[in-house]
Amino acid sequence: MADSMDDELSLPKATVQKVISEILPKDLAFAKETRDLLIECCVEFIHLISSEANEICEKEAKKTIAAEHVVSALEQLGFGEYVEEIQKVAQEHKEQQKSREKKQSKFDQSGKTPEELQAMQEELLRKARERYETNAELQ
Repeated sequence: MADSMDDELSLPKATVQKVISEILPKDLAFAKETRDLLIECCVEFIHLISSEANEICEKEAKKTIAAEHVVSALEQLGFGEYVEEIQKVAQEHKEQQKSREKKQSKFDQSGKTPEELQAMQEELLRKARERYETNAELQ
């Protein structure tokens, strides 16, 4: 049971390995045990920040941890040097979310119901099948 909990509280090893390989010089190796230790440290760091942010959130009688709570947690735990970069990343994320919300799918833009779209697709397939059968008969 503890192993399944450990798996749930981990980071994808391939992702960590990719980050490590992007940071380290190409001629430097990173042992598997060291990677696993780094993953454990990252998980512990995330847990520490999350717990502190949760406490801040609860003190404010909020039900959702916001980016501001994470920033406050970092500052209270002595990681203030990360705040500027985190705020920049949070702002970039907000901008990406806004642009995603503005984009509509082709289905939404069509103004047709899913049933109408399915009927159109079935009609196109029927016509294509007829053309195929006509061409097969001619040959």
